[in-house]
This record gives sequence, structure tokens and C-alpha cells, in this order.
Amino acid sequence: MKTKFFTLLVIVFSVFSFAQANATPEGLAIKKSVSYFVNSIKSKKIDQAVNCIYPKFFTVMPKDQMTQLLNMTYNNPFMKIEVQNMKFGNIEKPELISGEYFSIANYYLTLKGSVGSMDENMKKKIGEMLTSKYGKANVKYNASEGSYLINAPMKVCAISKDKKSWKIVFAEKENKSQLTKILPKKILDKI
Repeated sequence: MKTKFFTLLVIVFSVFSFAQANATPEGLAIKKSVSYFVNSIKSKKIDQAVNCIYPKFFTVMPKDQMTQLLNMTYNNPFMKIEVQNMKFGNIEKPELISGEYFSIANYYLTLKGSVGSMDENMKKKIGEMLTSKYGKANVKYNASEGSYLINAPMKVCAISKDKKSWKIVFAEKENKSQLTKILPKKILDKI
């Protein structure tokens, strides 16, 4: 029994050590920037979150419009969105293109969307919209709470000049046409 426990302990330690060894300084800096963005949204500091966005993105969507969009999403009195959890997936090795580094980062949010104040028709429409965006397997309705639990896979492009300070842009297929004006083709092809 002691041998099995010791073997399991060594395996767990080895996996943890290997994961830590693969954590590059750039990857850690990207995680820090993305986490800061998500935590700003979680604490309803929308202006602070907007400051995490790549400045060139504001040539496509004005900064005040982005602030308004995030406010409508995360400070909406009709559907209260709460960020409950965040996990990171793959973070690609940064690529230097035209003097800037670009890295695609995947992360996953667990969101709770309270819709208790809405009528049944609106709840159904919200559910259909969420299912369309995130997939049926990622959206669960809890009738007793009047809320949706959403597992939201997210993707951003992190951009930096020095590999230390990173700004982000949402790298979703729906936004690809807007992103053609600010991201290199090689990066766009990964979205």
C-alpha cells in the first residue's frame, strides 16, 4: 500500500514539475494580463478592463463603444453576469511580426447569468442565444435559481513589444473581419 501511495505521489509531483518547467516567462506574463482583464470585469471595473485591450483595436471599434458594450454585457440589470471561475488552456509561443509579438491564448470562463427577473419568453430567447454561441453542452439552465451556467471557451490574441507587458484582443471568428485591419494574416489564420 505504501509503495502504491509513494508511486502516485511521485507521478503527481512529476506532472506538476513538468507543467511548471514549461511555464515560460512570456506565458506567465500573458496569463497575468488576461487574468487582470478578467478580474477587472469580475469586479465590475470596466474602464480598467478596457485599458487591457490592444490600442490599435480602437481604430476598429472606438474605446467608448467598447466600454459601453462591456458595460451592457457585465453590468446589465436584466441579466446579471457573474464570472465564477477561470482556467487557462493552451498559450502559443509568441511570434515576432513587424516589431510586435503575437500569441494566441485560450482560456475558459465559468459564467452565471441570472435571468430570474425576465419573463419565460425572454429566458428562452437568452438560452437559445447562449446555446448558439457556446454550444448546448456548455449551457445549463437552473430553473430553481433562474440562472444559466455557461462554460465559455474564450480566445484572445496577446500583443506586446517587449514580451513583458501584454495587451489583448478578442480572437473570435465573429470578429475576424474587424481584426483583419489590425492583426497580421499569419495570426488571423489561427483564429
